[in-house]
Amino acid sequence: MQAISPFLWFDNQAEQAAEFYVSIFDNSSITSISRYPEGSPYPAGTAMGVNFVLDGLEFQALNAGPMFHFTEAISFFVPAETQERIDYLWQALLAGGGTESQCGWLKDRFGLSWQIVPPALGQLLGDPDPEKSSRTMQAMLKMQKIVIADLQRAHDGE
Repeated sequence: MQAISPFLWFDNQAEQAAEFYVSIFDNSSITSISRYPEGSPYPAGTAMGVNFVLDGLEFQALNAGPMFHFTEAISFFVPAETQERIDYLWQALLAGGGTESQCGWLKDRFGLSWQIVPPALGQLLGDPDPEKSSRTMQAMLKMQKIVIADLQRAHDGE
């Protein structure tokens, strides 16, 4: 078990969210589900806690009511090497009611924020030529989903 793992509070969708996430990422699975017993705040048999792994990272999720909600202050950063991978993750995480944001950020249907970002973005933004870096930044600020070719064209002044 890793020393620190993300813990996600859901109203009542922890099991559905875990199923959704493990269907998107390779090397992922639900590892255990504990269920509420009779006399609990939820119907007996409803998932209470869900432990799952996304691409090797362990998560814990809890169904505990509507008191707390996700915000963009916490997001999951997912490096995506190719445009094909960016496109796949973008569409998969938006499925079922997610919303696009800006600069490679999105919010899935459960309200969790994700950043789908190619390593190329950091390389282009880190160019020692301030004009190239600035053009890259300006292009990125106009994007929702990151498009690597458009970033490269902006960087190159095309």
